[in-house]
Amino acid sequence: MSIKNELQAIISGNGEVRHGRAIQAVARQLEGEKGAVLSTQRKEFSKKEEETVIADFSDLNDFWYQSLDINKYIGEGAEQRVFEDEDPRFVLKFNDGIFYLSWIDYLRGLLLHNYFFPHLAYELLGFSMNNDKMYAVVRQPYVQTQEITDLHTVRSFLLANGFELIKNNDYINHHLGIILEDLHDENVLTKNGGLYFIDTVFYLLPDFFNNDSALQ
Repeated sequence: MSIKNELQAIISGNGEVRHGRAIQAVARQLEGEKGAVLSTQRKEFSKKEEETVIADFSDLNDFWYQSLDINKYIGEGAEQRVFEDEDPRFVLKFNDGIFYLSWIDYLRGLLLHNYFFPHLAYELLGFSMNNDKMYAVVRQPYVQTQEITDLHTVRSFLLANGFELIKNNDYINHHLGIILEDLHDENVLTKNGGLYFIDTVFYLLPDFFNNDSALQ
């Protein structure tokens, strides 16, 4: 099976990936509700409507995350707040999905990350509400390093793996039908000379599910 076919299976919920089951379960619920809404000839299934579906899913499946210790706050970026986990090998990240037009897209991004970087896979622990804002709560291995990341090394690594530079720190892989963005030196760390992609922003291109033989 080609990488493209593997990714299609994972995104469709029919393939396995590290920590994928919970992510796929929520995505499956959202996809089902979206299909039902759009079948009524409505043109949009809003992110707010998605959050209602996620809230119902979390109620039914006890998937609200309620164990946060605010005294373990580490810092935050544009899209997430980071906390120490009870296990010092991990960190907790509360992500509001701001980089994505939909929560489905966010969940797909997690699945793609976990496929390409299984040693840094996100584990979806649940969802949380704070001041009427929804957060996905994920746990990820903690990478501690003092080394500086050379973005030219990042670029060379990605080019060698089929990703072309679009602009700044954003890349595209036409062969696989995906985009990978925001790979600056705080999202890609260097430890013992190796690259650690700790925060990624993946998007699917419109032709991702196409099976043109040229893409195999």
